[in-house]
Formats: sequence, C-alpha cells, structure tokens
Amino acid sequence: MGCQRNGFKKENFILSVDVGTTSIRCHVYDKEAKIQGACTTKVVPLYPEVGYVEMDPDAIWKGFVTVVKGAVQDAGVQMRQIDALGISTQRGTFTTWDRRTGVPFHNFISWQDRRAANLVKSWNSSCTMKVSVMKMLYCVTRQKRMLAASLITFSTQHVTFRLVWALTNYKQVRQAVAEGNCCFGTIDTWLLFKLTKGGCDILYMCWSGLLSSLVSLPLSIFPKGFVFTIYFSYPLKPHTSAAGLYPLVGWKIGSEVVYLAEGNSADTGTAIKWAQELELFSDVRDTSSMACSVSDSDGVCFVPSFSGLQVPLNDPKACASLMGLKPSTTKSHLVRAILESVAFRNKQLYETMLRETNIPITKIRMDGGVSSNDFVMQLTADLLGRKVARPQNCEMSCLGAAFIAGLGVGFWKTKEELKKLQSTDEAFLPKGTSKSGAHSPSQEYIPVLQSWERAIQRSMNWYKP
Repeated sequence: MGCQRNGFKKENFILSVDVGTTSIRCHVYDKEAKIQGACTTKVVPLYPEVGYVEMDPDAIWKGFVTVVKGAVQDAGVQMRQIDALGISTQRGTFTTWDRRTGVPFHNFISWQDRRAANLVKSWNSSCTMKVSVMKMLYCVTRQKRMLAASLITFSTQHVTFRLVWALTNYKQVRQAVAEGNCCFGTIDTWLLFKLTKGGCDILYMCWSGLLSSLVSLPLSIFPKGFVFTIYFSYPLKPHTSAAGLYPLVGWKIGSEVVYLAEGNSADTGTAIKWAQELELFSDVRDTSSMACSVSDSDGVCFVPSFSGLQVPLNDPKACASLMGLKPSTTKSHLVRAILESVAFRNKQLYETMLRETNIPITKIRMDGGVSSNDFVMQLTADLLGRKVARPQNCEMSCLGAAFIAGLGVGFWKTKEELKKLQSTDEAFLPKGTSKSGAHSPSQEYIPVLQSWERAIQRSMNWYKP
C-alpha cells in the first residue's frame, strides 16, 4: 500500500476508486483533475482448482475501505470535503449473498474464471443458436443486426453462464433463491450493498430519499472493461458484430447514451504480475529497458491465455504457454516475449475492429498500467503503422469515474469543461515515419508474429472437458 502526504486544504474534492483485477486504488481529485492524494492495495486472487479464479468478498470490502481512508489521509483533507465518490470496477466478477444478513454464499467468481466453459461450448454449438429465428429474420430483412444475433459467440466472461454454474452447484444458493432471500451482484453492486447497509434501490436505479439518509456521499458507478480493452464509440446505436465484438452501453450522461464495440485481452495484468512473482524482474518499471537490452526474444513466444483467448479466437480452453525456450534464453528474452505478446494482441484486436467497422479511426490512445511501458507503446505503434498516444495520467479508470461522479453533483458543470482538463498526450510514432507523416505497419516483425500465431494454435483447446 502506497501513500503520499500533503498539507491540509480547504476546497472540496472528488474521490474515485478503481477495483481492478490485481489492485484497488483510490485517488482524490481537485477542480483541475489533479491527484491530491492516492492509496493502493493489492487484490489477492484465489485458485481453488484448475480454471477457477475467485476473490474473497470481505477482502475486497476491507481493501476498498483501506484505500478510501488512506487516500483522504494522504491528501491532507477531511471526509466532509469530499463532494462525491466514483467507483470503477470489474464488471464480470460476481457473487451471491443472503439478503437478510449480507453474508456471501461463496467467493467472488472472477471474470477470468473458466468453470462454465462446457456450458458456453454447448450454447455456442447448439442447433438452436445456428438455425435461429434471428437468422431467418436476416434472410427476410437483410439487416446485419439480425445476422449478428444468430452468430454471436458467448464466452466464459459472460456472467450468466457462471451464475448458472453457481445455481447448479451451490445448494445454499438454490435454496435462498427459492426462499426469495438471494441477492446477486457484481463488485459494484456488492460495494453499494455494503455502503448502504443493504438499502440500494436497484428497482429505480437511483438514490431515493431513504437512501440519501443512509449514504453520506453521492455515488457514481463506472463499470470498466478488462486489463486491455479496445473500444470504438457509437453515439447513436450499438454496433452489431458477426465476428465476436460486443456492443455495450459505454455511459449515459443526461439523455445522451453512448454505445461501445469492445474487444479485449483478458490477461495482460495477470501476465505481468505472474512474471514479477517468478522474479523475472523486481520492479515493473524495469521491463521496458530489459526488453530493449536484447535484439529479439531469442525465438521465445508467450501466449497470454491464463483465462482463455478472447476475440477473434474465442477459445476459453486455451492455455498460457512459453514456447521456444533454449539454454541461451535469459530473463530479458522472457520479459521481451511477454511484452511482445501484449502488442501482438493489440494488433489482433485493432485489425478485428477494422474488419468489423466502417468508421474512420482518427486517434488511438492507450491508458492503464501497461501504457506506461515504452516498449509496448512503441511496438504497438510499429505493428499498427499508426501514431499511438499516451495521456500523462494513465489511470483513466479512476479519472473517468471521478469525471462522471463530479458531473453528477455539479463539481464540474459540462463535458466541455472536462475536455479542457485533459493532459497533453505523449505520442509514439511508427519507425520510418516520413516527413509527410505517411507510414505503414512494420514488416520487421512478420516472422515473429507468424511464430507467435503458431504458438497460439498449439495452445488452443488445451483443457479438455
């Protein structure tokens, strides 16, 4: 847990918490969206069986309380100076609990968990899905949205399938459902339940007069994506995909609803943390220089699939793997291979987006912890043949939740005001960019990419039923 201490301030602030897969962090923001206080603690995943990934609900709650208190103390302010609290969470991690006592029936089942893989496979291969009413409607209407509904590929990251698994395998959950005493929710819902002592008004999706007396701070919930996620925004209607991208509601501010098309790589943070725990490096900030210290990965390929492979491969039974190891392989080669896999997945997702959409791409921005790695940023720019920008503040999940919470209580008045607060981006240009700005994807990495793709094929369908 890390904190910085500042002097006492009289103005008001916005508090924002990001409950991620590997850490919980809290920031205190001022009117200029500058961080005045911060606190971080780790999230400890549990692996009770192969393919199972869980988290302790009580540990998540205690971590949440710890970082909130720590960040406020670090900022040198008092809780009454906080105008609102924004929360960004993993949206696919869930638990169920007793409505009366608030005691969970089981641990959080993580979005990375693969226990429902067989159920997902059954749905994806069923005749009902392939020859559906929606497909017949497509033949009549020729509307792509109808075809997309018939071709949609489910994954273990969908909460529904893991919830079905819990209902099938946990007797106490089934009994509580029969008695009308079972609450179900993702991490954001769990935190709301704890913050309101069970008084969250889910029916009306707003804070009632009763709830206002229970909660001392206005709240804003911002469900975020995964460790690395590519988003395209669609202001008017959701995108319909026949290749595995998912339409999502990004946010709703006033009457404006913005939709997203999402493709994600689930294990970026997990892979980095795993490598650190193996003592390939001690400080994650050293990984970029380690990768650059060798000319290549010495033929080593890393497949980042601790929780299966997502779009466009969609294989929940793929395994993580290191291939091409030799006596000459060093820690630097291994680190480079891991970082290369992050950029390679970026390229896969980007090209899937290009195939799926007709919207011209004007700007590419990366944020989150991995964006602080210069090697990944530069390699991504080279592979895409595009300029890739990095904001000065990489913790955009916290900042986004803070912005929405601040807008909700009038701390900031308009979206235009927020745009002026955004820091200047640092740009990574593809190697060989001409003075005119013209550039194309690097050809240097084609053989390495081909080897990596062969490694992926050998890692797929590794875990049998």
